[in-house]
Order: sequence, then structure tokens, then C-alpha cells
Amino acid sequence: MISEIKGLHHVTSMASNAQTNNAFFTRTLGLRRVKKTVNFDAPDVYHLYYGNELGEPGTVMTYFPFPMAARGRAGVGEVGVTGFAVPTGALDYWKGRFDRLQVKDVTENTRFGQKELRFSGPDGDGLALIETPDDNREPFAGPGVPEEAAVRGFHSASMRLRDEGASAELLKFMGYQEVERQDNISRFVMENGNGANVIDIETLPDTAVAQQGAGSVHHIAFAVEDRAAQLEVRKALLDTGYQVTPVIDRNYFWAIYFRTPGGVLFEVATNDPGFDHDEDSRHLGEALKLPHQHEPLRKQLEQSLQPIKD
Repeated sequence: MISEIKGLHHVTSMASNAQTNNAFFTRTLGLRRVKKTVNFDAPDVYHLYYGNELGEPGTVMTYFPFPMAARGRAGVGEVGVTGFAVPTGALDYWKGRFDRLQVKDVTENTRFGQKELRFSGPDGDGLALIETPDDNREPFAGPGVPEEAAVRGFHSASMRLRDEGASAELLKFMGYQEVERQDNISRFVMENGNGANVIDIETLPDTAVAQQGAGSVHHIAFAVEDRAAQLEVRKALLDTGYQVTPVIDRNYFWAIYFRTPGGVLFEVATNDPGFDHDEDSRHLGEALKLPHQHEPLRKQLEQSLQPIKD
């Protein structure tokens, strides 16, 4: 069994408009934009990162805003809901805020004894705020959000699958423990993780396969401390028969990727070097930062990328 994984690192999704996406996560949810860069494989597309003050692992939601991208179709083989942790009692504040800001599809729910506020992002993104006791992670309280209600980081990612069997075994191999079942949902928890410790599997055997687009989660990433730990995880996955990419330098972390039995793309990312290694921590996310291979395109990209007004 793998022992190096410590919970979620980040969740990466797709969007259709950079300005709208930025406004929602910074102004509505009160997260900090900790990096404004570009997609490594498509540098004419932003890669935007939102999280707590320093973008610590387990707090960062990232987006590829493909201009005018078609909306994704929900289904199996994807992460359906990304959950953020908020303090116990905070949902009353968020209900009022979402009502004022006309956030869509807001519903109250209870899952495994925890109160949730489900809602949609600008592209129909499946999101939730989940009351989580004893979460001591430092929040970033953006415009108008009181610290006592602010997002602490991720609570969970909830996968929709036709069959949970092989994916459940994978999570157990990765160090998660199945702790509870509720109807067709199984909950897996990383003990002594980084706070972003929960993965749910919702089994939907008769549901069509998801079609990715704006609002869809592209992949979820799991945190390891450093490159040595990552190599241990990579070897263990390869030895078990998974097809795992070589280690890839993503500037702010090192990454490996593999496809799960249920179709969800998993990444394993290092905690280092972090988002402040090329930018002063007081000014994270302000300047356009480019991977070195795309630096020759700077002038062209600064003219073609959609301006983002904060």
C-alpha cells in the first residue's frame, strides 16, 4: 500500500470565460488568485489558480478557460462535485451571500452527517460548501467574506462511476480507508492527511458517460511531500499495472498522471516548490507568469489573452 499520499493537492477544471471564472472564484467565493499563467500544452489559454493566501496544497482550484468552450455533459467517469470546507455554522452566511449574488442551483443537503450547500459555478460546475468541524487550515477571506465563514480549502472530490469496485481498490491502495456508505455513495478518508482528506464514489450504473467541456473537472491531483515520495508512488503504481506518465515539471510542482479504472484522470503532485518561488508572496497571481519554453511568446500572448480585471 502507498503511504506517501497526504490528500488532495489541487483540482483542475475547464471554463469558457477567464474574466467570469476569475470573478466567481475571487469575488463570490473569496479565494485568492495565486497564479496567472498559461496551459503548458495550449499557451493561448490561461491556467488560473485560486486558493488560500499561499496556495497551499489541498486548497487550490485551477482552471483552463477555453474561450467560448461548449458546456460539458454530466455523467459517469468524472468528478461530479468538488467540495470546499467551511466552519460549522457558516452555511447561513453563504446562503445569504449566494442569494445576493444570484448564484445558481443552490440547494441544501446532508451527506454523512455533514451539512452541505450545493451550487453551480459559471459553467454549471458542480460545487459544494461543507461544514467541517476542527479544520484549522488558514483561510483567505476575500472581498466581503468574514474570516469566520471563509473557505478553508478542499473538503472532498466526489466521483461518479458506473462501478466502484476497481476504483475503490485503487483508493485503498493509495492509503484511503472506506469509512461509511450512504445509499449508493461510499466515503473514503485519508487519515492524518493535509485536511483535503475525503473522496466519495457515487455509483450510477445506468448513467451515460460524461462528456467533458466547460464546467467539467479535467483531473484531480493528490499531494506528496517531494520528488522522492513521488517516485515511490510512481513505482508502486507501475508495479501494480497502471500506465503512469514520466515526471513532468509544472513550474510550481512536479506531476505524474494516470487514468483510473473508472475513467477519471488522477495526478500525483509534489508540495514543492510552491507558488511563491517565482513571485513575491504579497503579489501572487498579479503578473502573467510563463513557462520558460513559452517566454518567447510573451508579447504575442499578452496581446491575445483576454484581459482579466480584478
